[in-house]
Amino acid sequence: MVGLKPPEVPPTAAMKFVSAGTAACIADLCTFPLDTAKVRLQIQGEVRIPRSTGTVEYRGVLGTLSTMVRTEGPRSLYSGLAAGLQRQMSFASIRIGLYDSVKQLYTPKGAESTGLAARVLAGCTTGAVAVTCAQPTDVVKVRFQANVVLPDGARRYSGTVDAYRTIAREEGVRGLWRGTLPNIARNAIVNCGELVTYDLIKDALLRAQLMTDNLPCHFVAAFGAGFCATVVASPVDVVKTRYMNAGPGQYRNVLSCLLALLMQDGLAGFYKGFVPSFLRLGSWNVVMFISYEQLQRVAVLARPAQS
Repeated sequence: MVGLKPPEVPPTAAMKFVSAGTAACIADLCTFPLDTAKVRLQIQGEVRIPRSTGTVEYRGVLGTLSTMVRTEGPRSLYSGLAAGLQRQMSFASIRIGLYDSVKQLYTPKGAESTGLAARVLAGCTTGAVAVTCAQPTDVVKVRFQANVVLPDGARRYSGTVDAYRTIAREEGVRGLWRGTLPNIARNAIVNCGELVTYDLIKDALLRAQLMTDNLPCHFVAAFGAGFCATVVASPVDVVKTRYMNAGPGQYRNVLSCLLALLMQDGLAGFYKGFVPSFLRLGSWNVVMFISYEQLQRVAVLARPAQS
């Protein structure tokens, strides 16, 4: 099974935009429990979380998942899914769907191929624009995933919509854009780690004629992209998660959050939740890129023939 063949006519920017958002939602549905486990491990140990004999401790990916199912029920694995899907439709559509178009803008006219600098610039640009537009959905997703850690009486939000309303009411509209700067930094790095690495590996495999432009090639390129993205983005991701989940006044700014994490957990703290991050990001990339490539081809085939 190699999937649909590459189309003779390339997909339009609109096709890529819609395909990217849809593919990201499919990937989120498949990997969301790993994302929830990652958030739980990243925020574990925060000073503000009450330390009592009843506090649940999470150990490892499988331990975190099994503890959540045992203590909170299976539905807890998908806490914040609605905000996660909202995020992907607005976020991935921009950062992934517009990547090729922006890459062409940075490519000099007449160039035979796109250089590394143009690819990196395109990844940083679409990542930054996507964060600016979709930050509120990311804040709510992280808050809601962490919300169920607290005792029933201390939980801040009863649902996704309530989370949007409560954050806007208690922290102002700016609260919905909390952590935008570290998120821009993270997603510029992740975008380069994912899209640029995927682009380069796929091009190298095709140029060397080691693989054809089908599922095996997409799988190998996506797996490599997920690993590279996890390695470079994990420190920023941990700080972003801590800062976005923090209550008003807990940290003065992103730097104070970073220093607090460093003093409390040392350098190892920046790689808290690395295994679930890699399992999640690696598997997410595989599902997303394979779905993305196939959805683009379906869209081209479904397009009415030009007369």
